[in-house]
Amino acid sequence: MSLDWQALRLSLELAAATTAILTALGLPLAYWLATTTWRGRVAVEALTALPLVLPPTVLGFYVLFALGPRSPLGRAWEAVTGAPLAFSFEGILLASVLSSLPFAVQPFAAAFARVDRRLVEASWSLGASRVATFFRVVLPLSRAGVVSGMVLTFAHTVGEFGVILMVGGNVPGRTRTVSIAIYDHVQALDYEAAARTSALLLSFSFAVLVVTYALQPRARAARA
Repeated sequence: MSLDWQALRLSLELAAATTAILTALGLPLAYWLATTTWRGRVAVEALTALPLVLPPTVLGFYVLFALGPRSPLGRAWEAVTGAPLAFSFEGILLASVLSSLPFAVQPFAAAFARVDRRLVEASWSLGASRVATFFRVVLPLSRAGVVSGMVLTFAHTVGEFGVILMVGGNVPGRTRTVSIAIYDHVQALDYEAAARTSALLLSFSFAVLVVTYALQPRARAARA
């Protein structure tokens, strides 16, 4: 049996959308975490990192509860679109954003924290606004960390299983991702197909780690 290209395509689309959303939302959040002196930052950091230690089934249960037809969000979505939010692509996209949040924010914040504060203050003293300083000084100097966060986010979303299964179920063409396809192959005792798809994900994961670790020496060289 050949690879489930429909599931693979859906996984790539989900990963791309999740990465784009978390890049847009994660950059300002990470910069705030890296620069704020507010004492409550610790609670925000813990909340951001919670998906790392929370069992996927627990996270999936709460997300499913929040998206269900009895929740305000679920009712509002169904009133506008005429379709339920749970067990839809939009539902698993929201679940993926929450599940992959720390994989984006933590590398971003670590990269921002390494930027020399004197360079930021020099930019301010020359009349640049905080937004201009971020895009002209901070972001270019943090490029390696930002790219690492984006790569890790993409890879984590491609391999996500528990949260996706809880929130999206197994609907071909809508919520059946490549990791769920592997599970289905094993359940059907089609070990050849499962092995072929698993080998693809293994190769992909190894390539992601190679890219991530390759970026680290560049970040160290840039600081030297």
